Amino acid sequence: MDGKKCSIWMFLPLVFTLFTSAGLWIVYFIAVEDDKIFPLNSAERKPGVKHAPYISIAGDEPPASCVFSQVMNMAAFLALVVAVLRFIQLKPKVLNPWLNISGLVALCLASFGMTLLGNFQLTNDEEIHNVGTSLTFGFGTLTCWIQAALTLKVNIKNEGRKVGIPRVILSASVTLCVVLYFILMAQGIHLYAARVQWGLVMCFLSYFGTFAVEFRHYRYEIVCSEYQETFLSFSESLSEASEYQTDQHPLLFLSSSRIPDILITLPWAGQM
Repeated sequence: MDGKKCSIWMFLPLVFTLFTSAGLWIVYFIAVEDDKIFPLNSAERKPGVKHAPYISIAGDEPPASCVFSQVMNMAAFLALVVAVLRFIQLKPKVLNPWLNISGLVALCLASFGMTLLGNFQLTNDEEIHNVGTSLTFGFGTLTCWIQAALTLKVNIKNEGRKVGIPRVILSASVTLCVVLYFILMAQGIHLYAARVQWGLVMCFLSYFGTFAVEFRHYRYEIVCSEYQETFLSFSESLSEASEYQTDQHPLLFLSSSRIPDILITLPWAGQM
């Protein structure tokens, strides 16, 4: 890939950040307009409005709950795609894969948590909703720290410090928000707890947007071929790829006796 060009994959984390943020704020404004919650900038509660502007409460009742469920489902799907692509991107560059695998698993669990809190509203099933919230915030925070460490360790295109330091700052911000959120919740200071929660979510979404920096250097391709009776083993495929395409994309060859062969082109390291 020409170093002066940016891969179209850089837009994936940006789309995730922008559309999820916009969707959540739409949920907030719908709930405020319907007097389900009072605004974040209120000095005190509006007359007749009983609930603090928590995200879960904003998306608890229709029509806001319909938008909230859709937003969280889309966010979970995009986060899962980002998790897989990030894992593939770093796989050939890390000597000890446990940290990369941990990042993948943590983000997958956070994505699963998003679907739970989005589809099980607070008043319908509080227990499952809270499990989803814990998975999203808990494993989401862990993901931030793991990816920050991987960024500094791998140092893609010598941009490790330039990207890693902001990620460390965002990770610290997310962690601080999580701690403050639970402290304020325990003390019953709900308006400030809700504000911290919104700040936490915006920091988390901003963190995802930073993956565009590294994704702009990479191209991902899936090539499907017709079914063949003779298959190469995984190790043989890798060996042939390294022998005949040393200056091109490393190939991962997946085969099955019942489905067509799938060739997944891993990130191009020729210009690294």
